[in-house]
Amino acid sequence: MPEPRRAPDGRDAADPYGPDPFGPDEPRDPYGKPDAPGDAPEGGGRVRRMLTSNVTITIAAIAALGTALTVVDLGSFVDDASEPPKAASAGLSTNDMLARLTSASDMDKVAADAVAVAKERAYKEHQRELKRLKEKAKRDAAARAKLKAQQERERLAKSNPSAGQNKAYGKKMNELKGWGRCWPSLLTLWNHESGWNERAENPSSGAYGIPQALPGSKLASAGADWRTSSPTQIAWGLGYIKARYKDPCGAWSWWQAHHWY
Repeated sequence: MPEPRRAPDGRDAADPYGPDPFGPDEPRDPYGKPDAPGDAPEGGGRVRRMLTSNVTITIAAIAALGTALTVVDLGSFVDDASEPPKAASAGLSTNDMLARLTSASDMDKVAADAVAVAKERAYKEHQRELKRLKEKAKRDAAARAKLKAQQERERLAKSNPSAGQNKAYGKKMNELKGWGRCWPSLLTLWNHESGWNERAENPSSGAYGIPQALPGSKLASAGADWRTSSPTQIAWGLGYIKARYKDPCGAWSWWQAHHWY
């Protein structure tokens, strides 16, 4: 059998574009056939191949762009579970702190005195209850257990993993009030009251938050987020101190004498 005629580059002259990559049973790309008689000259075949290549590249580019857009769009709806949730007050600016102070700094003295009366009454009632339990504990094991449980509840109410951040807010907001010299007094006062825990709730009286507002709902006058926002609670507490004791130095002096403020 005679050998097939070869082109100068070694390809089969009957099929100058090489063997069919799809196999004998697959349909050919119409642009892969050799020009039939009457078709455009060889240059036209090259043009068709170039156009086909350009179309393929364009389609691929459009598909890649569509994929990229899809990824970006979907990414906006996916939460990054690797990042812990941030506190609502995290990263509060100085201007924001000042705005909160302004909204809570003009507490009426009559309102402050009413809070103080409630705190005094709650403190005295608490002391009477502790005294009763201590006296009974000397005779009664159950009373001893109850006293220990109450003391543990009070300890837990002051435990606070976010105390460091809350103290940083307190120090800055205290300075903005012009009370920098009284920072040690404020620090110690609220260490005693709540351990700087924005969720501290006195199990006896129901006093709430860092400044131990009584009732806790009084904090709402400083902001709707009063249950969880340490800056809102601090703003309210500084407003209360100003109306009642003039500054934290005065509030701490009062606390040392009475054990409430």
